[in-house]
Parts: sequence; C-alpha cells; structure tokens
Amino acid sequence: MRSTPHILVINGTKVRRPVFILGAPHSGAVPLARAVKRSPGFHLTTSRPGVLRVTYAFARQPSIATERGKGAARVIRDAYAEAWLVSGRACAQCPDDCRELAGLPPRPPAAAGRPADQGARQEPCVEPQGLARFADASPDLIYSADVLLDAFPDAQLVQVIRDGRDVVADMLDDERCLAWFKPGLANLDTVFPNPFLGVEDHTERNRWPRAAAAVKCALRWRGSVRLSARLRRQVPEDQLFTVRYEEMVARPRRVTAELAEYLDAPLPKTALSGLVRAGAPDAADHGVGSWRDRLTPRQVAQVEKVAGTELRRLGYRPADA
Repeated sequence: MRSTPHILVINGTKVRRPVFILGAPHSGAVPLARAVKRSPGFHLTTSRPGVLRVTYAFARQPSIATERGKGAARVIRDAYAEAWLVSGRACAQCPDDCRELAGLPPRPPAAAGRPADQGARQEPCVEPQGLARFADASPDLIYSADVLLDAFPDAQLVQVIRDGRDVVADMLDDERCLAWFKPGLANLDTVFPNPFLGVEDHTERNRWPRAAAAVKCALRWRGSVRLSARLRRQVPEDQLFTVRYEEMVARPRRVTAELAEYLDAPLPKTALSGLVRAGAPDAADHGVGSWRDRLTPRQVAQVEKVAGTELRRLGYRPADA
C-alpha cells in the first residue's frame, strides 16, 4: 500500500508527477536525461551528493528501506527537497555530469595550491519562475523504485533497456562501475541475495571471488532487467514508460513523441535527434551492436551464459544466430 501523498514545495512550485529515469549502468539513460533537462519547464538533476548517499544505501542494503517503512520515503523525499532547490549556493553542489546535461561547461578548476570554494555561488541552469516539473536521472535509481513511489505516489518512471552485451562492453571501460566489484565494496558477506550485484543463489555467491569482470557486469545487468520486469508487472501503465536504447537510435523522433505523450509535456520533436547516433559513441556509451568488436568471444560466451534467458526474453539474438 502506497504512503499518504505528501506535498513538497520547491521554490514556490508544488512537486507534481516527478519523473525518474531508471536503468542499468550504460543502458542509455544519459540522452533521455539530456532531452528532459533541456525541455521547457523541467528541472532535472543527477548525481547530487545527498541523493546518491540515500539511493546507494537503499541499493546496497535493501533491508534499510524495508525496515524503515514510511521513514525511508521521508528520507528520500528530504534528499530531493534539497537536490531540486534552485539557488546559487544549492547549484554549487551540482556535479559536472549534471551541468553537461544542461549544455553548460565544467566548473573551472581551483587555483593551484588553493582548494575549490564549496560554498561559492553557481549560476543556476534553470529559472525558478518557469518551473513546472521536477526530474532526476541519478545512477542506479532502479534499486530505489519502490521507495520513490512511496515518497511520490504520482511519480512517473521512465526505464531504459539496452542489449546487455553492449552494456557489459561499456561497463568494462568504466572504472566507476568496476570499482563496485572490489573486495572492499562488494558486500556479499553481509547482503545476500544481493540485488545490486545481481547475485541471487549460492552457486553465484561461491563463484564471485574468482569470476571474470564480464561475468560480474553481466550479473549486474541481469539483476537490473529483472527488476525492470517486476516493475512492469506491478506499476500502473500510466506511471511506467519503457524505452529501448536501440529504438532511440533508429527512431528518435517517434520515441520523443511517445515520451512527450507519456509525460504530458511539450518535448521538442528533435529532443533526441543527434543525441544518439547508430554505430557512434554517445558520451561514454558506444553504438548499437558495438559489443561485436569490443568483447572477446570468451566474454560474449560468459555474458550469454549468465544472462542468456533475459537477452532472449527481450528479443536480443544470440551471437551465433
């Protein structure tokens, strides 16, 4: 049962139908987030420190959210009350990832021998007077989907699905993704089963220490798409919209139109055009099917062994097909 609706007001604007973009790492959430952030009336944030602290706590130890009940919803709502605030000092906490989505240059580095002034004012990327909607695309939000819906019962979720082999290829090139697999961060000794790492049975748990990086990445993708499938079964259609990365590449205008209809927002028709290009990298992500050149045959076999059922269910053909 969802919690009682709570009114959150940011800069004089009531938060109604906030939008959260979900997906596995490197699933293609970045171009969607950029399109929403640059649409009139939206204030989209990503990777704000307060939000990351809360969402990673819930992701890596789900019992925190379940044991706290309504308290977990209040914690994440408070995190967004701070993250969505628009002011010079609040926006000084905005990471470069968020600034890039708005088309702003990175924050200038601190002068040699002098630390950056964390309390300095920063020009906001949006005008408070024109705000109508709020959104967030912080990484790994999918593990907090239930809490987000408890905190914001009218929230609209947008989940992105991408070929797991392309996802694994990009994850293997991302040190931030691989860092979660280090012994000091992989918390399988205290959390098992572990949705965040995708480890669900004792065989996977026992093999984890000696498993190849491609296997661990495949487990994370598999766990994420299983959560996506569960969301599809449990969340009403008017609160969940699923986007295929491959569709964004092949038919950006159609995806934009469908997303605009779902959000009931006037997204520009060209919001996704040029953001994703077939066969070419977008930000840190490479194009559709790039896994054929970037993964070794052994890595492809490892991914398909771990996540072959999910790949086939989603319509992704095996390598030997």
